[in-house]
Amino acid sequence: MSSQTSRGGAPVGRLADLSPIEAGAVMYLRLWSDGGQSRADAASDFQIALGADVGHAAMMTLDRLCSLCAHHGRRPLIRHGLGCSCLGADENCFAQMIASASEGAREDAMMMASLIVRADFAPALASLSEELGLALRRMTSAVPMPTTGHQPPATVLH
Repeated sequence: MSSQTSRGGAPVGRLADLSPIEAGAVMYLRLWSDGGQSRADAASDFQIALGADVGHAAMMTLDRLCSLCAHHGRRPLIRHGLGCSCLGADENCFAQMIASASEGAREDAMMMASLIVRADFAPALASLSEELGLALRRMTSAVPMPTTGHQPPATVLH
């Protein structure tokens, strides 16, 4: 394995620590990359959560986004397996790009897109990231954000 490949696949966290949008981005990247039935599962998720027309559009956005990464990537995007609880470095960059774009942080999304694909394709990737991020935001709007489990103190001492 080359140093670039090992760096891109190096575990940098856990999926459980991500926001619902970030975790969704990684999950759908993995499903798309797994091919055949996994892509059909992703399409079904989108249609159930968003309705037939919007769900189909979201799946097409995922397909265009992942195809762009696959065909015009600076190097192959390294992923962990479908059932893996680890978060790889490349997956984290992908998730942060989608989440930033969904929040309207276009410059941040563009910066991360330029890490994934050639510079001339980064604007297209950032735009698709916003579309997918907004779809994931609609899908996860009722999902609570993860917490650390810590309770704030009742009083502040200083």
